Amino acid sequence: MKKDKAIVVFSGGQDSTTCLFWALEQFEKVEAVTFNYGQRHALELEVAAEIAADLNVPHHILDMSLLNQLAPSALTRHDEEITEKEGELPSTFVPGRNLVFLSFATILAKQVGAKHIVTGVCETDFSGYPDCRDIFIKSLNVSLNLSMDDQFVIDTPLMWLNKAETWELADQLNAFDYVREKTLTCYNGIKGAGCGECPACQLRKRGLDQYLAGKEE
Repeated sequence: MKKDKAIVVFSGGQDSTTCLFWALEQFEKVEAVTFNYGQRHALELEVAAEIAADLNVPHHILDMSLLNQLAPSALTRHDEEITEKEGELPSTFVPGRNLVFLSFATILAKQVGAKHIVTGVCETDFSGYPDCRDIFIKSLNVSLNLSMDDQFVIDTPLMWLNKAETWELADQLNAFDYVREKTLTCYNGIKGAGCGECPACQLRKRGLDQYLAGKEE
């Protein structure tokens, strides 16, 4: 029996779209929130809006341009190269992004009567981002509840899944083809399989290849 209402932190990418399908299975009512923080390509906002409309999910876009001003990275600057060096955080790391996004998503949840906030953060394939760790999410959940004197739950259905397992979850939700064709994961703004060269595309493809190979065995 479905109950409760959820807000999905939604970028229109593979992970958040899988989470959106998951939330639609779990909750009676679902809304999505997308943040405009000056990311490299505005197409992310368009894709998120298209998917939300296609799935008949109320969609909010919040202006978070201040984050761009405070926390420059390769995700918010066209003139910064996307790099990954061993022992260092990738140049795509935006300091404080999940802290800010989840805080504002919870404020929105308070306004629309939702008790659950769903996010696609993952500690298994997380590129070393500290704000994707389970311990951070649990800590923030406690802080948000204390700050608003309420009982919200931050749901992380992908937390312990690798990319192959995330594809498997999409398949279980009957959303495999949808996620494969309509989402935008690519740092260079190309839908579906993407550019095939950026770290996001390579991670997505490795997981897809691994999942498809496992199905054939």
